[in-house]
Amino acid sequence: MTDPMLASLLGLMVGDALGSQFFVPANRAAFDAQALPPGPWAWTDDTEMAASLHLILNRYGKVDQDALAASFAERHDFDRGYGPGTNRLLRLVREGGDWRTLARESFDGQGSWGNGAAMRVAPLGARFAADPAEAARQAALSAEVTHPHPEAVAGAVAVAVAAALARSGPRPGPFLDGVLAHVPAGKVRDGIAEARHLLTVSDPSVAASVLGNGRQVAAHDTVPFTMWAAARHLGDYEAAFWTTAAAGGDIDTTCAIVGGIVGSPPAAWLAECEPPPAWALTP
Repeated sequence: MTDPMLASLLGLMVGDALGSQFFVPANRAAFDAQALPPGPWAWTDDTEMAASLHLILNRYGKVDQDALAASFAERHDFDRGYGPGTNRLLRLVREGGDWRTLARESFDGQGSWGNGAAMRVAPLGARFAADPAEAARQAALSAEVTHPHPEAVAGAVAVAVAAALARSGPRPGPFLDGVLAHVPAGKVRDGIAEARHLLTVSDPSVAASVLGNGRQVAAHDTVPFTMWAAARHLGDYEAAFWTTAAAGGDIDTTCAIVGGIVGSPPAAWLAECEPPPAWALTP
């Protein structure tokens, strides 16, 4: 696939859709056997928001925050599994509210530190693969629309830079060093630094016990583990997916992040997945 941003979007989408299948009790046996459950696999809010970001980047060549907020609000499908805070935010934006005010209502005016900005941003990083610093800057702009808390912004920056760097196939250590060079100080950065120390660990459960697995739905509890999983399996989508899923937690989101970083999912997996929204692929 020649379009790196689209390859990342599809990798994110498959990770999200397949990961979400393992919340269904009937699919537990397939999960334990690392087998694919029956399709079609429906994607969640992770993909819907990533699709809006893909659309805006194709249309403007950069993050236009007002256009991105409008697209998030217009495309918002309540049944895709959005969190309550984002559901409320997008409904109020759709009704004419100012995202700049609404996004900062939680955490004493800092906004949410959830993993929502990180889960959708990998395609942006792939687009700016030649300039990781610009990927970081654009990722911060994209995060501020819904998750302006510094930790949420740091999570989005980390994922975008990881997706940018992954295109060149670096070794795991230098890969995480490159990510750390762009992530500001805080819980997310501390977690990624710890992930760097854990690269010799092969058991995802052990890594997740230290780094988190998204169970808290917070950027600092989600992004460090996804950096570890992606670093260990750059260039191998299937291994990256199963390693990430094995840690449990917020599986659809962690697998969406890692899938978007690694990109280019297997054709057979893509065929089982609900297709991306047609509107996202139209400039």
